[in-house]
Amino acid sequence: MNYSLLIKIAVVCFCVQLLSAVSRAQTKGLPYKIYSSAENKQLTIDELAAQLIKAQVIVFGEEHNDSVGHVLQLAVLEKLFLQSKGKVALSLEMFERDIQPVINEYLTNMIREKNFMNDARPWKNYADYKPLIEFAKKNTIPVIAANAPSRYVNRVTRLGLASLSELNDQSKTFLPPLPIDTLSGAYYHKFLKTLGGHNMPGMQIYQSQNLWDASMADVITSFIVKNKEFKVLQLNGRFHSDECLGVCYRLKKAGLKVTTISCFSDDSFKNPDFTKFSQLADFIIVTDPSVKRTF
Repeated sequence: MNYSLLIKIAVVCFCVQLLSAVSRAQTKGLPYKIYSSAENKQLTIDELAAQLIKAQVIVFGEEHNDSVGHVLQLAVLEKLFLQSKGKVALSLEMFERDIQPVINEYLTNMIREKNFMNDARPWKNYADYKPLIEFAKKNTIPVIAANAPSRYVNRVTRLGLASLSELNDQSKTFLPPLPIDTLSGAYYHKFLKTLGGHNMPGMQIYQSQNLWDASMADVITSFIVKNKEFKVLQLNGRFHSDECLGVCYRLKKAGLKVTTISCFSDDSFKNPDFTKFSQLADFIIVTDPSVKRTF
C-alpha cells in the first residue's frame, strides 16, 4: 500500500474542506444570502458561479433599486467571464433594442460617454449598471439591448398587440417576430393578482408585458444562435422571470438551457425561511433591507 500517496490525498481533502469552511465563514456579515433551491442549502458566491456555468442563459431577476443586488450582478459577470474564458455576453432589460448601435459604438470607443448617455436613454439609476457596462467595455464583452422600444410598448398599451402589424418593416426590426403569443395560465393569473385582480383596465397592459418578455427572449435567442459558444447573463426585473414564467418560459420554449436567479430584499434577512421562496427560481438571493436603496 502506498502510504505516502494516501497521506497526500488526505492532506488535499483536508485543505479543500478547510478552504470551503473559510469561504463560508467569509459570507457571515455580508449583506446577502444565497440559497440553492434544488440542494436546499446556502451557497457562497463562488459556489453559485460554479453552478451557473452549466447554463446557456442565466436570468438574474432583480429589484431595480436593490444596491446589493447590483453589486452581485457584477460579481456574477466577472466570474462567468473567467469561467467561460471570455465567452459571455451581457443582456439588459434596461436598454431598448433600437439603441444597440449606440452601445456598440461606446463599447468600441467610437463615441464618448457623454454621447452615450445622451443617446442611449439610460434609466435614472444608470449608476447601478455602469460598473457592468464598464467591465464589459474593458473586456470586450458583447452587451445586448434587449427590451422593446418604449414607444411601441406604449402603442400596445393604448391599442393592443395587433396594432404592431401596422408598423413599417424598418420599425419591426426592433421587435420580436409578429404576432406575439400572449401567454395564458399561471403568468396571466400572476399578472392579474399583481394589478389587483380582474378589475384591471383592459388586456393591453398585459399585452405590453408580453411584448417586453418576447422582445428579451427573442434577442437573446438570436444572439445564441449566432454565437453558440457564448453564455448570456440577462438582467431584468424579477417579475419577468420568477417562477420560470415570462421571459424564462419563452427562452426554454426556444430550446435554451436556462438557470434563474431571484434577488430581493426581505425583512426576514437575518433568518430567512428559504423554503418559502424556493419556487421562485433555481437560486434565491435575499439581501439586507437595511442597506440604503438607490431610489
